[in-house]
Amino acid sequence: MDIHFIVFGRLTREFLLPAAAQPRLDAAGGSLLYASAGLGVWESGVGLVGRVGNDYPRAWLNEIRARGFDTSGVHILPQNLDVREFVAYNESFEANRVNPVSHFARRQMTVPKSLLGYQADKKPDEALKLTVRDIPDDYLTARAAYLCPMDLVTQTQLIAGLKRGHAHSFILDPAPASMTPTARRELPALLNGVTAFLPSEEELRNLFQAETHDLWEMAEAVSLYGCEYVVIKRGAHGQLLYDADAKRRWEIPAYPSRVEDVTGAGDAFGGGFVSGFCKNYDPLEGVLHGNVSASLKLEGYGAFHPLEVLPGLAKARLEALRELVRRV
Repeated sequence: MDIHFIVFGRLTREFLLPAAAQPRLDAAGGSLLYASAGLGVWESGVGLVGRVGNDYPRAWLNEIRARGFDTSGVHILPQNLDVREFVAYNESFEANRVNPVSHFARRQMTVPKSLLGYQADKKPDEALKLTVRDIPDDYLTARAAYLCPMDLVTQTQLIAGLKRGHAHSFILDPAPASMTPTARRELPALLNGVTAFLPSEEELRNLFQAETHDLWEMAEAVSLYGCEYVVIKRGAHGQLLYDADAKRRWEIPAYPSRVEDVTGAGDAFGGGFVSGFCKNYDPLEGVLHGNVSASLKLEGYGAFHPLEVLPGLAKARLEALRELVRRV
């Protein structure tokens, strides 16, 4: 398979307690899968880069390959690694990631044995940190790379490593820990040369705190660190797009989809953005494609749900959404 797009992120074992639907216990998840599926709605030739332990189910890796993704960048380390992730949602789709026992008890359910000993605040295992050596040589022909949330140092090093290849578009989603006033001094080194920066509204407000409450001012300030475009993800309110060079601004509403599960919607947006942007290097097309990928994810459970919808649905939504864009 020729690799045109690379996605860097995490593979997890997901334990989800939806507000109303059936629990999803010990299933394949993680930012890497959600972002890749969001990209896979539109494109093929997607290579995944991540790390898992020897205890990660091989059947899940086989399914990823069966979906048409290249997994030669997923490295299986020779030890067991805890990649469990627990999330419980209330009726407003607000996430709670702590104390699984109380959430299962409230629903009169037994905690699965595979979740015993889970700690939400556990520091990520250093063995799971990606390095430039994780990038297969075959991936260096890719046109673009999407980096899911991870620590600043790792993201910076991966982008530097990619620059020895053919990639010319670097789309970056920051980790919440990177978006604090104290971490702000590190952003210029990270964003210099980045094509598009995709923070959430909450992350951006946390970065600036009381300094300003104007999201456009924040976007412009961040763009001065060296990125070409800033996309602010606003959940149900859609996205704001700021073009640094042209000083142009757009508001894009969220496609009005039925919400079943919000897990991974932001990652799916990022994957879709890469596809749309790389068609003709138009950031607005990137946001529109990402918006549709996220809308498809919201309507079902599991990272691969966007790939299972009716043929033609994504393109139909894309055309409908294009009519709703507002230049500001």
